[in-house]
Amino acid sequence: MEHLSPSASYSMTFRLKIENHPKKLGEITTAIGKAGGDIGAIDIVSVGKDFLIRDITVNAASEAHGELIIKAIKQINGVEIVNVSDLTFLLHLGGKIEIVSKKPLKTRADLSMAYTPGVARISQAIHKDPEKVFTLTIKKNSVAVVSDGTAVLGLGDIGPEAAMPVMEGKCQLFKEFGGVDAFPICLKTKDPEEIVRTVKNISVAFGGINLEDISAPRCFEIEQRLKEELDIPVFHDDQHGTAVVVLAALINALKIVNKKIDEIKIVISGVGAAGVACTKILIEAGAKNLIGCDQSGAIYEGRQENMNWIKEWYAKNTNPNKEKGSVHDVIKGADVFLGLSVSGLLTREDLKNMAKDPIVFAMANPIPEIMPEQAEGLVAVMATGRSDYPNQINNVLCFPGIFRGALDCRASQINEEMKLAAAKAIASIISEDELHPDYIIPSVFDKRVVMAVAKEVVEAAYKTGVARKERLEKNEVS
Repeated sequence: MEHLSPSASYSMTFRLKIENHPKKLGEITTAIGKAGGDIGAIDIVSVGKDFLIRDITVNAASEAHGELIIKAIKQINGVEIVNVSDLTFLLHLGGKIEIVSKKPLKTRADLSMAYTPGVARISQAIHKDPEKVFTLTIKKNSVAVVSDGTAVLGLGDIGPEAAMPVMEGKCQLFKEFGGVDAFPICLKTKDPEEIVRTVKNISVAFGGINLEDISAPRCFEIEQRLKEELDIPVFHDDQHGTAVVVLAALINALKIVNKKIDEIKIVISGVGAAGVACTKILIEAGAKNLIGCDQSGAIYEGRQENMNWIKEWYAKNTNPNKEKGSVHDVIKGADVFLGLSVSGLLTREDLKNMAKDPIVFAMANPIPEIMPEQAEGLVAVMATGRSDYPNQINNVLCFPGIFRGALDCRASQINEEMKLAAAKAIASIISEDELHPDYIIPSVFDKRVVMAVAKEVVEAAYKTGVARKERLEKNEVS
C-alpha cells in the first residue's frame, strides 16, 4: 500500500449521519486525510433538526486502505456511517455493455422489413453471395473478445466467469474509442484444440477475433492456428497490443536520447506473451541486441533449464553475445530496460549500471519493477503501465485503431507491416516540438490516435495485399 496512490478504482461513497455541529465536517475530512484518503465530492443529502446526512466520496489505494479509512471515521464522536458504496462495484452492476437496436421497430412495415417476411430476401442474397454477409449483417463491424480466463490481468488463472468483467471492459473500449461493436466470449475450457474449434465455429458473426488473457505458451499455438484457419483478423492483444505501444514509445524515447535502435542493448524481463511479442516487433524494427530474462535468468542458445519451444525460438533469435546470469548481471551496459515481469525487481544500483541516458519501461502492474520516484535522477526516460504517472504504456492506444483499420478495409489478417504502421502512427502523434521525457506517448483520450492508427493500418493492408475491400480512392477509410 505504501507504493500505491489513491485512485478511482478504489473509490467509495460514505453516507454519514453527522451531529449538527460546525466543526464536525472538519473532523471528518481531517481523519480521512490522516488515513491517506483522497477526498472528492462532499454533498448534503438531507438536513434534520439535530443532524445532517452527507455523502462523501473518497479514493483509497486498496481494499485494506479503505478499511483503515472506515475505521478512522468510526472513531469520530457524533458521526455514524449509514452506508458505504463501492463505486467500482456499482459501475459493474448488471454488466457494463448492452445490445441496442440500430433501427426502430414502430410499425408493421418496420417489422416486415427487419424480420419476416422481408428478412428472407436478405438471407437469400447472402446465400447466393456469401461475401454480402460483410455488408448486410453486423459482421462488418463486430469483434469477438475471446478468453479462457487463464491469465487475467495480474490475477492469473481465475476462470472464465471471473474474466467476464474484464472482457466487458475491453468491449467498452472497442466501442468508445474505435466505434467497433465487440462481444465478450468467455470459454469454459482450457483445451487449445477446443478453443480453436469453438472460435472457428462462432467466427461467422464476426469480422475479427481479439484473443485476451490466455496463458503462455498456449496462447501462441491458439493464435497461430486461428490465423491459419480463419480468413478474418486474429489478434492476441496481450502480445501485439503491448508490443505496438512499446515500440511507439521507444521510437520517441530514442529521439530524446539520440540513439538508434540497431545500435542499442535492450534487456527484457519477462518472456511470456507480451515479452515475446515485444521482442519480435523490436527485431522487425531493427533491434539487434536483445536479451530476455525469465526466473532462471538470461535466455541464451544452449540453456537447458526451464525451457520450452517458444524459449528455444527466443534463444536462437536473441542474445547474440550469449550473455548469462540474472537480470542484474545482463542489465550492465544496457540502453533500454523493458519490464513485463514482477514488481520491485530493479534497484537504483541496477540503473547506475546501465549505459548513459538509460530508458526504463517498467510495466509490471500495479507496482512496476521500479517506481518512478526510485528511478528519479538515474534515467533519461521512464514509462510505466500506470495512469497516475507520465508515459503510460496502455494497449488502448493500439487495438481500437488497428481493428478499426482492419475492419474498414476488410483485411484477412493483421500482419507485421500493419503492426509496425500502427506503432509509427502512435509515435507520430507527438511532434518534435512536443517531445519531452515525460511525453513520449499520447494520452489514451487523445482522439487523434484511433484515426491515425486506422489510416496507416489500412495503407499497410493494401500495400501487403491483405485488404479485400475494393479501394475506390487513395487513403480511403470508411
